[in-house]
Amino acid sequence: MKILLLSDTHGYLDDQILSHAKGCDEIWHCGDFGTEEVADKLEQIAALRGVYGNIDGQKLRIRFPLINVFEVDGLKVMMTHIGGYPGRYAPGIKSKLKELKPQLFISGHSHIMKVMRDAEFNNLLHINPGAAGREGFHSVRTLVKFQIKQGKINSVFAVELGSRSMNV
Repeated sequence: MKILLLSDTHGYLDDQILSHAKGCDEIWHCGDFGTEEVADKLEQIAALRGVYGNIDGQKLRIRFPLINVFEVDGLKVMMTHIGGYPGRYAPGIKSKLKELKPQLFISGHSHIMKVMRDAEFNNLLHINPGAAGREGFHSVRTLVKFQIKQGKINSVFAVELGSRSMNV
């Protein structure tokens, strides 16, 4: 299963993002869609899973949960927008990780791409894809692509989409 993971689009989708989405089995968006149109366009390309972020309005909050827990091909995933990262989890996240025991924890919000393991939680993999949109303090727009096969994550690729201030 091929996954495109992105976050913090803040209402912005360009041809690069859409091009990377083509050929993926699922698209995962970890919050701050910005507009319903972003979610609608992504759903036209592949199955969409997501969570709402702190800038998302009521319609997106009805459409997506705050925390999304699901299993794909034997891999248990927990996704939320404001989650922190190993060693610096957001309030309440550590207890959720202990309770739910995911193998993959995904969050956004920081606009900083991180891919790291957490030995405290059985070598859980944490991924924050950074920000694919143009709003925020980040200088480079990013996303992550990976594959899931028989409960294992492989072929993880960090993708730089160019400067957030670039005219595309």
